[in-house]
This record gives sequence, structure tokens and C-alpha cells, in this order.
Amino acid sequence: MENFRLIIYIVLFILSFGFSVLINWLFLKYYRNFGIRNESDDNKEIRWSSTKKPALGGISFFISFLLSFSMLGIIPDTIINTANPFNIKLLGVAGASCLGFIIGLADDAYNTNPLVKLIGQFTCAFILIATGVVLPISNIDSINFIFTTIWVIGLMNSINMLDNMDGISTSISASIIVGIFTFLFTKNLITNDICFLLIGVLASLLGFLLFNWNPSKMYMGDTGSMFLGVFLASISILSIWNERDPYGGNFQVRQFVIPMLLFIIPLIDTTTVTIRRLLRRQSPFVGGRDHITHHLAFLGLKDNYVAVILLALSLISIPIVIIFTEIDWQLPHTIFAFVYFFTLFGIIQYLYNKGAALNKQKNTTKVDKEVPIKKIS
Repeated sequence: MENFRLIIYIVLFILSFGFSVLINWLFLKYYRNFGIRNESDDNKEIRWSSTKKPALGGISFFISFLLSFSMLGIIPDTIINTANPFNIKLLGVAGASCLGFIIGLADDAYNTNPLVKLIGQFTCAFILIATGVVLPISNIDSINFIFTTIWVIGLMNSINMLDNMDGISTSISASIIVGIFTFLFTKNLITNDICFLLIGVLASLLGFLLFNWNPSKMYMGDTGSMFLGVFLASISILSIWNERDPYGGNFQVRQFVIPMLLFIIPLIDTTTVTIRRLLRRQSPFVGGRDHITHHLAFLGLKDNYVAVILLALSLISIPIVIIFTEIDWQLPHTIFAFVYFFTLFGIIQYLYNKGAALNKQKNTTKVDKEVPIKKIS
């Protein structure tokens, strides 16, 4: 039975990967003007590349997700541990993910108003809450609902903001999925229906990465980032947010460690950009070249190197998570996790400032060279 389950997982991965490659290749070959984005578009995020490219990659993620979800209904319960594959929580994940996809699709096609986009994100959180996909932070429902809403909306915007350079958001999202899958494996939950969905979406991301790695041929667009944001948020609620001490208190800091480690790059980038924009009295929701990706590039790193560095930092968190799930978790381990997070956060802030200084110096030198010198008569 174990071997047969492994075969099912492998077949799903191959099908999703192949389908992702095929559909993105077809989109790239036959696209016209839908979803084309570059840095001159109004009311859109400012992209690092100035070349116009189609933003259609997210469609392959969504279709692979639907394929994986539909297959849950035909796989025997002895292979995938789902007494009822269409349980209310799973339907909540599907409903919120579908809405996230629609929000992104509308934004790519029509540049929707930010307020409408925010209302849609609140609705995604509401769907999850209404179907029982809620962060188990405390015994007080209102607190759980608030944390769930913040996590869903924050992650949808975080993945969207991280999609500002070739391959970044795609590779980081794939790393997070690998981390969640590894966590479930160490918990002997490999037969969980969540794993089935994770494999399908992971394969579609890797297939799309062939077109999104620098120099990219296409972007995932808001269609992809909105879907990935709500998908990762909902799946993480059902998996990694449950690491609680059964004899601990009502509110446990330990519970935040695993999500903090696996989502370390989106959290650091979003926190950095939000704080710095607020200090400059700017809106955190306006696009700009002030992300950690941009400032690593300002240091002289090539785009590929920036993607590899951030992916490596994301992957490093996975073995730390494995260690934490295998040991007798104590307070020192929680302290170590937070020290690790804030140390990395501090290092990135230092590099961010160095990059900003070099970029400012470069721009100042450029302006000085452009100033005409008056002749003395």
C-alpha cells in the first residue's frame, strides 16, 4: 500500500509538472495583450525588468490545484487518509483559493481598485473562517478570527509584493511547500489530503519556473500571487500552526516558530518594506523598488544570485524545523528560533542599507555628470 501511494504521488507530480510546462508554453506562444506587465503600467507594482512580458503563469497553478483537488474524490481512502475528501475545511480551502485566483485574474485584466482588491481578500479570510479553517491561537474565537484574517490578507499581499524579480516568488513559494510537506512527513501525516494538494501545486511551480527564471519569459502575475497567497495561508493553518504544547498555556509563543521559519523570506521582506515606507510616510501598498531583492541587486549581485541567495535562506529553515519536530521542545529552542530570525533580519537590514547607499551614490554621480558646465566668458 505504501508503494502504491508513492506511485500515486509520483504520477500526480509528473502530470502536474508536465501540464504546467505545456500550458505555459502554449500561453507564451499564443498570448496577445492579456496580462502584459512592465514598470510603466499605472497602479501596478514596479517590476525590476522593463521588458513587457505576459503575466499568465498563475493560471497553470490554479488548474493544477483543481486537478489535484478533483483527484481526491476518486482516490480510495486506504491510499489518501480522507474519510470524506470533500469535508467542509477542504471546501473552504478550495473556495478561498478560487476567489483568490479570480481577484488576481481581475487585477491582471482590469487593474482593479485597491479597495476592491482588499475587500476580496477579506472575503477569502471570511470563507476560511466560516468553514472552520481558523488559526488555533487561543480559546477565544474573536482572537482566532482576527489572527486568521491578518495571516490570510498579510500573506496574500506578501507573496504579491515578493513577485518583483525573476524567479523570486515562484522559488520561495516552492520552498515553503517543500517545508510544509517535510513537516507533515516528520509527523507521519504523509497520507493527509493536504499532501496531495501540495504535490500538485509544487509541480506546477517547478514547471513554471522554467519560464520564470532569469531571464524570464513570463510572470505569474497577480493571478498567481493572489492564489498562492491564500493557498499557502490556508494550508499552513491546517498543518504547521498546530505545534502546541498540550500542557502549555492558552497563548503560546512556541506556536509561531514553525510558520515564522518556513515563511521567513516573505515575512522579512514585507516587514522591512512596510516599516520603511511608514517611516517615510508612504503607503505600504504602493509599488516601488525598495524590496530586499532590489537592494541586494544594488550591491552588485546579478538577478540569478539574488534568487539563489533568498532561496537558500528559505531552504535553510527546513532542517531547523525538522530538528524542532524531532526533539523534546523546550523554551531554549523557541529562544534560538527567534534569535535566528532576528539575526537574519538584522543582517538583511544591514545589506539593505548598504545597497541603498550605493544606489544613492550611483544616482548622485549620474546626475552630476548630466549637469552641463557653464563656460566662463
